Amino acid sequence: MWKRDQKLTAGSQFLASKTVLSTWKEAMPGDDEAGSEQHAAKAQQEASEPMSEEMLRNAYHLSRLRSSSVEIREKGSERLKEELAKAQRELKLKDEECEKLSKVREQLEQELEELTASLFEEAHKMVREANTKQATAEKQLREAQGKIDMLLAEVTALKTLVITSTPSSPNRELHPQLQSPSKVVFKKGHSRNKSLSSAIVTAATQNTQLKPVSKDGREIDLILFEEFQSWKEDPTLDKACPFLERIYQEDISPCLSFAKHELTEAVQAAVENNTLSIEPAAAQALPVVKASAIECGGPNGWRAEVLTKCALSGLSRTCKHRIKLGDSGNYFYISPSCRSRITAVCNFFTYIRYIQQGLVRQDVEQMYWEVMKLRKEMSNAKLGYYTEES
Repeated sequence: MWKRDQKLTAGSQFLASKTVLSTWKEAMPGDDEAGSEQHAAKAQQEASEPMSEEMLRNAYHLSRLRSSSVEIREKGSERLKEELAKAQRELKLKDEECEKLSKVREQLEQELEELTASLFEEAHKMVREANTKQATAEKQLREAQGKIDMLLAEVTALKTLVITSTPSSPNRELHPQLQSPSKVVFKKGHSRNKSLSSAIVTAATQNTQLKPVSKDGREIDLILFEEFQSWKEDPTLDKACPFLERIYQEDISPCLSFAKHELTEAVQAAVENNTLSIEPAAAQALPVVKASAIECGGPNGWRAEVLTKCALSGLSRTCKHRIKLGDSGNYFYISPSCRSRITAVCNFFTYIRYIQQGLVRQDVEQMYWEVMKLRKEMSNAKLGYYTEES
């Protein structure tokens, strides 16, 4: 009886497992319709055949695998749902951040537009101010140039007055007191000063050929006058022209000939280039080489003078002046005799530069005699004659 019940129980389990197996096999995908029919036939054959215990055990294990796979699938689906929810939350946060960043970008673009507009406005304002300042500066420049031209004309007129009237040859039109009483005519009313107009000589007067005449104990040397006249037509400072070549040989070179040859050449070059300056020397700055008491009259009958070695002659003299060549910071103390010789040559070069620049409004004869006077001063200076100055 018990064995019979056990067989019935085993048969029912086998049928249940068979049903599960058939159901699982139906759920499994087949290769094609022939395969599905083959599986169905096989399942039917197996159902008709009696099942052993091993087959029942395999069916049981198969049912357990199916239940575990269902559990795994459920857990996987739940995990995927959680990850999906998490991803959705992250996407929502990213969307919020993107929205904030877009708002910031819009704000920055608006500020940039405002800043650009303000910069353009400021630039236009600066341009307007610069144009206004430029117009004002140009107007002031034109006014200043006008004033400069006026001042230059006045300076030229004053130089003309000074040059056309020298102590050795005064201009009698500029100094009425030098005219003879018979020539002085008094007029009623106001008279116009003609000093400036008389100083300007026409070109026809300058080009007039002068003949040698005797005037105030002077007589024009025809050779020297012709050389000066040819130089006057094309004034230049070139030593090769006959006029300056003669003066260099006869006056300038002997006048600027000192014991210190190297410094002498530098001084001559500075005089020619108009870069030499002479200034009084301070007493405390003199380089004393020897002190001696020289009798020269006074309350006590003598006084002490500080003797300094002259840089050009090399002799101990009372050097009250010093010279500087160009932009160098070196000073050279010179004696009064050397200063007189340098000054005479500088005066000559200054006058011929005025002629070259067209600042002298004299006729050719007056210019010639002024040049001769300057040559005379150079001759006196090279012979040792000089005027004592403080």
